[in-house]
Amino acid sequence: MEQKPIKKKLTKDAIKKKFEMKKGWKIALIIVAILIILLGIGAGIGVWYVSDKLGKVNYVEINENEIEINEGIDENLNGYRTIAIFGVDSRSNELVTGTRSDCVILATIDEKTKEVKLTSVYRDTYLELTGRGLDKLTHAYAYGGASLAMSTLNTNLDLNIKEFVTVNFESVVDIVNAVGGVSINITNEELKYINSYIDEINKVTKNNASHITNSGTHSLNGVQALAYGRIRYTSGGDYKRTERMRDVMMAVLGKAKKMSISQLNALADKLLPIVYTNIQAGEIISLIPQVATYKITDSTGWPYNTKGATINGVWYGPPITLESNVRELHKKVYGQENYEPSEKVKEISRKIINKTGYSK
Repeated sequence: MEQKPIKKKLTKDAIKKKFEMKKGWKIALIIVAILIILLGIGAGIGVWYVSDKLGKVNYVEINENEIEINEGIDENLNGYRTIAIFGVDSRSNELVTGTRSDCVILATIDEKTKEVKLTSVYRDTYLELTGRGLDKLTHAYAYGGASLAMSTLNTNLDLNIKEFVTVNFESVVDIVNAVGGVSINITNEELKYINSYIDEINKVTKNNASHITNSGTHSLNGVQALAYGRIRYTSGGDYKRTERMRDVMMAVLGKAKKMSISQLNALADKLLPIVYTNIQAGEIISLIPQVATYKITDSTGWPYNTKGATINGVWYGPPITLESNVRELHKKVYGQENYEPSEKVKEISRKIINKTGYSK
């Protein structure tokens, strides 16, 4: 859904942080969804169970010839597997095209060391959408679905992504309620703000969650947990808000670890139908024995250096510069100390500089 015009005058940094907050929830939900599945496997559920659950996932075949990759990149990234994870808010359950990707995560697996690095690409990043010109990354999925989104990531970041997972987020409320609520400590400072958020979420979701009347540890339902995660005006600002989101996510995982097989089954039935991918079920099952050896070693946001720009009345987040950010990405994620971006990336970088005037 398109962001509505903001009536109050906000700084560009404030707008950017607003978008990043929304993205933070998407990241949390994706990780929860994936780990819930793995928890089910770890609980001793057989491959037959996993196969049955994966049957609920929406599979689509993507023609790899439609996915653009810069020349020489396949060979350059040999030994790495990068999967694009898209989080969308689609109330019509449309996961193919026509809905923006509020969240984009690159899950990069080093197939030798089994290390996994997660890179969140900001949705408003100003890039060249393949065949469509400069625009926000979030629009790529709306215009051309996963194929265009993967092509855009590949051509702008010198990647070779051919696999994706799209998750349609119904709400944090449903997931928290599905695990029976979460235990969270509410401080006096947070108590000043949480109830106004509860009222707002009740109105939007047509719930009737009660107010929190005192500080201390509470068992929060879905509405209350989402309200807690949205608090931003305490000390610590957005950094503290991100920490609250993480607290909710970890509390959900903690509850899931204690759930029975039947409860996990019900939770999987809720989550898996909102997953859409071109990775076949048989391949996912074949990877199960390796899952235990994977370890997440890093989680960062990209571009590393960016500055807001308003172009024709629209706010964007251009990388400063694309070329230098791509060079740093390949160093941090792929271990390429002296990486030289492709001519395609350099060309797009020059276009962004010419449009924004930002070269440093």
